[in-house]
Amino acid sequence: MNAFVLAGGASSRMGRDKALLKVDGRPLIELAVERLRGLGLKPRICGARPDLARFAAIVPDRFEGCGPLGGLEAALAASDSDLNLFLPVDLPNLPGAFLRWMMERAEATGAAATIPICGGRPQPLCAVYSQRLLAGLRATLESGNYKMVTAVEAAAAQAGERVDAFAVEMLAAALIPETWPAEPPVHEWFRNINTPREYARLVGSDSAATAGANRRDPLS
Repeated sequence: MNAFVLAGGASSRMGRDKALLKVDGRPLIELAVERLRGLGLKPRICGARPDLARFAAIVPDRFEGCGPLGGLEAALAASDSDLNLFLPVDLPNLPGAFLRWMMERAEATGAAATIPICGGRPQPLCAVYSQRLLAGLRATLESGNYKMVTAVEAAAAQAGERVDAFAVEMLAAALIPETWPAEPPVHEWFRNINTPREYARLVGSDSAATAGANRRDPLS
């Protein structure tokens, strides 16, 4: 299985480059890449970000300006594996043990898409996708539909494939406690970082919340 970090967003709500924000002294992109390497994978980074090449190889979008769906299409086109694990750059609380379990679930079910649901909301940026979706995703992008969930569902229907969406909370309650780390709690796993306030909450810093909205440089 191949692995990709989705890091092509504009970080407009953050007001600075989200991929290079630091948590515990390390950039989010480095933490995401290391989490995937810890699973025995060789991750690549999706997005037009040559400055991130020092962390992992870059896969540029083939459909520019299409959001994360463009990154998904480019990654599947560049992959030499049927199943591919995707992780957004801004989920520092997500345990590697969960990603490993999701990989195993995808291999066992053979579904074209394996998508977790947390708090009643699908998490399509942290999922496993098959190359069997590629033709349908291209058609969806060419039609101008850039919404991840609807695009994946349409691509799966076109290919006659199945989407496996599962509730993370039900999974965590059903498995033995030792399967997952006790901290952070499950409801925090998919808490991403889009704004200075959310970043401040994560790192426990008031200064992060009041950082200049127009700054684009990473934290020092």
